[in-house]
Formats: sequence, structure tokens, C-alpha cells
Amino acid sequence: MSQYDFFTAQLRFAATKTERVSSEIDDMMQVLTSIAKQIDDREMFVVDARNVRLGARALAGVAGFLQQHILPEVVAAKNNVGERQVRWTIETAMSLMATMMTHAEMTHDKDPIELTLPDVPRS
Repeated sequence: MSQYDFFTAQLRFAATKTERVSSEIDDMMQVLTSIAKQIDDREMFVVDARNVRLGARALAGVAGFLQQHILPEVVAAKNNVGERQVRWTIETAMSLMATMMTHAEMTHDKDPIELTLPDVPRS
């Protein structure tokens, strides 16, 4: 069991619920699933160079979905632990997205990226 189970569950939820209306969206959801699996296995992840931008966009999509649809429900339910976890996921996903996009720009999409996650929120 990983300290990031709630994070990977949210990534998997988004990947599962997203309608695969194009091959690009399918690819993004596969990258999300890969990120979740790697985090479960070793609490870090690597994205190959050709998928860095796709992964960044997928993480931004997760953050947007959580911000618009999940966070309001968690707040309304007064679920403090859930709110901290959802807010942490939103902030972390956006931070990872920015790091990944910067990396892609700086390396001209030629190098993979290895990322670790910040400390989990305290319950």
C-alpha cells in the first residue's frame, strides 16, 4: 500500500471515466494509467520523451475535472480529509504539469522525465 493511494485512485478514476473519443485522448489516459501504476510500485514515475506533453495535458485535465466536479461535492459534504486530498491532488497535478511542459520545451521533446511527488497531506 502506497502513501499515494488516494492520488493514484483519482488518476485511475479520471482515466476510466474519460470517454476515448480520439486516439490522442486514449493515449493521454494510457499515460495517466502508467503514471498511477508506477507511483503504486515505487512512489515516483518516469514518462518517456514522446509522452511528456500528453502526460502533462492529462494531469491538467485531472486537475480541472476535480476542481469543477469533485471538490464542490467534497466541500459540501464537509469531508475535511477528502477535501485536503482533492486539493493536494489538484495542486500536485498542476505542479507536475508545469514541470513536465517546461522539461519538454527545454529538451525539445527529446528526453524522458523522472518525477517524485511531494509529501502527502496530513490527515
